[in-house]
This record gives sequence, structure tokens and C-alpha cells, in this order.
Amino acid sequence: MESLIGQPVGRIEGPAKVTGRAMYPADITFPGMLYGKARRIPIASARLKKVEVERARKIPGVVAVLTAEDVPGHNGHGVLIPHMPVLVADRVRSVNDVVAVVAAESEEAAEEAAEAIDIEYEPLPAVFDPLEAMKPGAPLVHEDGNILYHIKIRRGSIEIGRKAAAAIVTRTYRTAMMEHAFLQPEAVVARVDERGHIEIHVATQYPHWDRVEVARALGVAETRVRVITTAVGGAFGAREDMTLQILAALLALHTGRPVKMVNTREESFYSHSKRHPMIMRYTTGADRDGRLTFVEAEIIGDSGAYASWSPNVLRKAAVHATGPYYVPHVKIDAYAVYTNNPFTGAMRGFGATQPPLAYEGQMDLLAAELGLHPFTIRWRNILRQGSVTATGQVLESSVGLEACLLAAARAAGWEVERLK
Repeated sequence: MESLIGQPVGRIEGPAKVTGRAMYPADITFPGMLYGKARRIPIASARLKKVEVERARKIPGVVAVLTAEDVPGHNGHGVLIPHMPVLVADRVRSVNDVVAVVAAESEEAAEEAAEAIDIEYEPLPAVFDPLEAMKPGAPLVHEDGNILYHIKIRRGSIEIGRKAAAAIVTRTYRTAMMEHAFLQPEAVVARVDERGHIEIHVATQYPHWDRVEVARALGVAETRVRVITTAVGGAFGAREDMTLQILAALLALHTGRPVKMVNTREESFYSHSKRHPMIMRYTTGADRDGRLTFVEAEIIGDSGAYASWSPNVLRKAAVHATGPYYVPHVKIDAYAVYTNNPFTGAMRGFGATQPPLAYEGQMDLLAAELGLHPFTIRWRNILRQGSVTATGQVLESSVGLEACLLAAARAAGWEVERLK
């Protein structure tokens, strides 16, 4: 082991990937394999009135067309709340929702059959702005209300902080929904093996939880489900939620034949979670020397139509709302709010990437207001070893911002000693 320390170590999967030998789920085939396709409707809020599949079943090569009534177990999935339907039974809540799924002898036949499904629906009122969704009387995405999650962080007294401030700035910051755009769209191959167990080949970040969700939806014991993680062509958080796993397994179980499903790029946009758009309202104060006296913030995250990881993501956003700075008086409220937008979940940074736009913007505005250099106001407020965060954590180790700031300032050619 000592001989490896300080030495470059090749990636174990590197040679297979650069030579093309790596096996992704779309590369896997089995004898007698069918091809699956999902059918959605182009509306974000509707009540299903009728799903007619007879015309689709008559298309040559079609082996199965399944709807909600064919889901043998719990018709839902989700890492925190299993309420995103496998196949919609009555209510469409977003463009993510799948109404029916098809298996056929060829991809072409599967696509034709999916389009041939006759779906009658009644459009329902929808809400796409989380601020509007929080108002009384807004269309309900779920019957128990549109506010999925609310976390409060309180430290000290905002009034004391306001009185101590020589400058106070208030701004609202917004971040956009973001697509992961990994190179490999979702793909899965499912089959029933010789023991009658369900075997799923998929690029996933969460094989043990995939197993739980597939078993629950199919109404079988977890010991009858095997998830095999293939090479993963990018993930960044979006492969933590279900996309095609249950659909392919359902078709394989129903037909008794292996089933492959591969998303087009457009279907990938519909299938997986996105990064949370956030609306961040900040009021921040500092004294004449530039030392922060208080931060008051409201952070509203758009969860889309389903929970996914939203409570955890907004909790992280709240915890990181004051940034790498010591603030004696803090009032933070963070909300995850349902809308009829595509659902949002894990993406690199997990709620810690959006708040820097706000708290660093506030630092720049305060510096300008007080006539301080941007380095100076940061240097006077950074968390150091022994500092206490807004949540009361004492930082005992791994506090490297002081050295980082100094190195960055010197690299920029600033006169550090004069700016401290």
C-alpha cells in the first residue's frame, strides 16, 4: 500500500471504456428479447377519463400493452415518498407521468403501438410557480397541500443584528431548473431468470434501493429481485430515482421474456429529476468594519410534482444559507414546494450549489456599500477553526478557507496585508 501513496493510479474501468469493451445496459441483449416503450401525454395536469389499448395491441409484433391495472404491487415509487405512479391510474401531475407501457418484437413496433394508445383526459388547473403554489386557493398538486417541507434555522436575535448594522442590503436571487445531460440516456434490460427471479441490468447510483422499489411495485419479495449495475455513462444524481427499471421489469414479468428499454434524449428529459430552481430572498447586515451582524433569508425550492429528495435538498440549502461566514444572528426559512413542473431531485452539490449565488452576491453589495474591498469583507467574516456555524456546529478541523483566500488573493496580485 505504501508504494501507491503519491503515485498515479489508473482507473480500474478506464481501459474498458476507452477501448469500447465496457458494457452499458443498451449494449446487453438476450435471446428472444422484446423492446419496451413508454407513453405519456403532453399535459402537466389532467384527469384520465379513458385509456384504450386495443388498437395498440393489434399492431403486428406487439406482445403486451400494460396500464395501471396491470401493476401487481404498490403503484408508486420515490426515494422518500413512493407517490410517483409507475403507470397513472387517474391523475396526471406532470409531464413526467407514464400512462401506459408497451413491449414488442422491435423498437419500431413498440413506438408505433405506444402512439396508437387512445387516451382521453380532462385538463385540470395547474400551477408552475412555487410562489403561486404557496398561496391559499392555488391548485393542489397533492391533496394534502403544496408545501412539502419547511425547515427553520434560528440563532440569536435578528432585531439585535439589525440595530448593530451600519449597512443592510436586500435582494432576491433566482436559479434555474437544470438538466443533468449525461452522455448515456436511461436504458435497462430486465428478464426473469431460470429461478423465477427478476434480474435488472441498469446504470444506477442506487442498486440496493432500486431493488426495494421494484419489489414493492411488483408485489414480490426483495430476495426475488437482483439489480446488476452496468457501466454508468454519467449520473450526477439523476440516476438515484426510478426511470425505466420498474417498467421494464413489469413487462418482463408479464411476458416471460427479456425486455430492453432505451430512452431517446427527449424521453430522458421527461424521465429523470432536475436540479431545483430556487428563489432566495436575502436581507444581510454588516457593521462599519464589514463584520456581518445578521442574515435573514427565505429559500423556496420548486420540487415539481413529486418529492424525490426535495426535503433533504432544501435542508442542505438552509444549512448552507449563511455560507462560509460567521453570522451571530440568523433567521432562515427554507421550503420545498410542489408544482406541476417536472420533478426535481439530486444533482451535484445537493442544495449547497444554489445559495452561494445569494450569499456571495450579498457580500459584494455590502462591500460596495461600506467602501470595502471584496477580499476584505470576506476575510473579516470567514469561518476559522473553532468558529460556530449558524446551526451551532463547532468547526474543530478541516477549516481551510483562510489559506484558500490568501492563496487566491496573492494569485490575483492583491496586496493582502493592506486588505486584511
